Amino acid sequence: MASQIKVNEIIKQSGSSISIGESGDTINLAGAAYAAVDNTPAFGASQSGTQTLSTGSWSKVTLDTENWDTDSAFDNSTNYRFTVPSGEGGKYLFNYGGYCVSMTTNGYFQLALYKNGAELRASTDRAYMSSTATASMNITASISVSLDAADYIEFYVIQGNTDGGGGDRTLGDSNYKAFLTGFKVIGA
Repeated sequence: MASQIKVNEIIKQSGSSISIGESGDTINLAGAAYAAVDNTPAFGASQSGTQTLSTGSWSKVTLDTENWDTDSAFDNSTNYRFTVPSGEGGKYLFNYGGYCVSMTTNGYFQLALYKNGAELRASTDRAYMSSTATASMNITASISVSLDAADYIEFYVIQGNTDGGGGDRTLGDSNYKAFLTGFKVIGA
């Protein structure tokens, strides 16, 4: 037998929100059913320092700081990757970015996400230095992708020089750190 509560007004006791139901419950509002859901798993990771990038080869970004991680699915100590938890396959949205310091003439910088060890998609734009100046480059990108349980995502960057020159460069500085965030998209 279902219970009913009849009131004219519901006012919060404290805080800024009112909770109805628990995660996984179905709630009927005016005859339509709504599931109580959230966009998890979700995580945010970044670098605590800088990283040296060799010229002309993809380097995995060492994201050693977890800013948040709802399901303990991001490894920030050994392989610096997000692994989809059991039962959490679906569509995910990832945002990522990096800052390459002191690029020189004809230098380039590019980002990519890898899925299960293979390049998923490099960022659509490769940043180039075409002038004779030296400057730093910042790139951010986003991608949505379907993932199954146990699939994993890693963040890579590459820097180099189109005329063969160049040399090692630094990813990040005291103000700008590489980052990767992601969350499961509900209802997609």
